[in-house]
Amino acid sequence: MVLNYFKPALFFIPLAVLQLAVVPLISINNITPNLILVMLIFFTLMYGQIFGMINGFILGFILDLISGGLIGAFMLSFTITAFIAGYFYNENKLDINTASYFFVVILFICGTINSFLYSSISNSNADVGFFLLLIEDGILPGIYTALFGIPIIIFNPKKGIE
Repeated sequence: MVLNYFKPALFFIPLAVLQLAVVPLISINNITPNLILVMLIFFTLMYGQIFGMINGFILGFILDLISGGLIGAFMLSFTITAFIAGYFYNENKLDINTASYFFVVILFICGTINSFLYSSISNSNADVGFFLLLIEDGILPGIYTALFGIPIIIFNPKKGIE
């Protein structure tokens, strides 16, 4: 069980490099997927809500420090998103939640919430309307993030990462 706490940190390092260096190159009109969120939601669905919230807080804080953005924006959005994703956690349904297309639906919901929260916190432009913020900074990045969950379903062994 103690080893489970180090798994997200091991996956976080290469994903943070990809998120900060490669993902901006594949952005479409400044809409980018969040690879770290995909990992966070996967581990939240595997190990529970409290585990995901603690990891969301820690990994969000580290990402805030290395990305150079507003301190606390990723931390708060990852923690709230892991809290919401934790409601889909069920020990009896690990395969359904992480190895089926229901994972993509969960990832879309959580990706939309995360992107909307992050952009609401870090947006300094007061002229942006609510619906523009919801659609352009919430739903579209949520769809793009959910697309990156499909390879996890395809290449996921039945028992998950254990």
